[in-house]
Amino acid sequence: MKKAEQIHSSLTNRKKTAGEWVTHVVFALCASFTILAVASITIYLVGNGTPALSQVGIKEILFGTSWKPAAAEPQFGIFYVILTSLVGTAMAILLGVPIGILTGVFLAEVAPKKIAAIVKPAVELLAGIPSVIYGLLGVMILNPVMYRLELLLFKDSDTHQFTGGANLLSAVLVLAIMILPTVINMSETALKAVDPKLKSASMALGASHMETIFKVLLPAAKSGILAGVVLGIGRALGEAMAITLVSGSSVNLPLPFNSVRFLTTAIVSEMGYAGDLHRQVLFTIGLILFVFIMLINIVLEKVIRRDGR
Repeated sequence: MKKAEQIHSSLTNRKKTAGEWVTHVVFALCASFTILAVASITIYLVGNGTPALSQVGIKEILFGTSWKPAAAEPQFGIFYVILTSLVGTAMAILLGVPIGILTGVFLAEVAPKKIAAIVKPAVELLAGIPSVIYGLLGVMILNPVMYRLELLLFKDSDTHQFTGGANLLSAVLVLAIMILPTVINMSETALKAVDPKLKSASMALGASHMETIFKVLLPAAKSGILAGVVLGIGRALGEAMAITLVSGSSVNLPLPFNSVRFLTTAIVSEMGYAGDLHRQVLFTIGLILFVFIMLINIVLEKVIRRDGR
């Protein structure tokens, strides 16, 4: 009897070992596929984006301010485009992140269940709306408002170039709205993942609900919230279609009421007809955008790991 039990136990262990081995192989294949995808994208962008740097010159591309690809003597300066992407993304983050975090706090800790049941689906709906719809709404609603504001502020100006409301401010507002669902959902999830004992201990020591939220729960959920901010930055930097519709797509300094062009919109607006060197420079812009996103992810991931210690 004991021998039969030993045989049965041995077969069961072998089955478990085989099942675990298969699971590990599947996980390893999935991880390898992800690494392969990133490596393929990196190699392709580097291979197609670096030739223009040697032909035009790194200084001319990165620090030039004139973009005239179709001129007799083409110029491919994208300094204003890079600056626009950085300034526009930073402004959208400064505007959208506080609203997103506070909304996440509201859903996780403050809102009654009935209200949360209404707000939560609305946030999820925002995440599911295609970017082109945001752009169309911006063109139909936001740009006319910006144009009226433009007329009010610059009606006596002889130097201001009117853009019909398609400007940096319009792009920033659209981007801020588009990153809200990501920041809200990540903030809410991070707050709900905090150990309830921390909240109970804080309340037991005499702290109010608001003090507990801002001095205990938010610091404890910092890593998850920062992860949401990273995803929001990636969404803002990588957005193209909506921004193309509301920004005006002209290469200018990133001033609030100037028509501007982002890195993504430069690629979208010209890739369809670009050829030869012009096309290579657009790949260089894609490479620069890719490097920006990688650097931001690396820096913020180090911050998250440091805070998580």
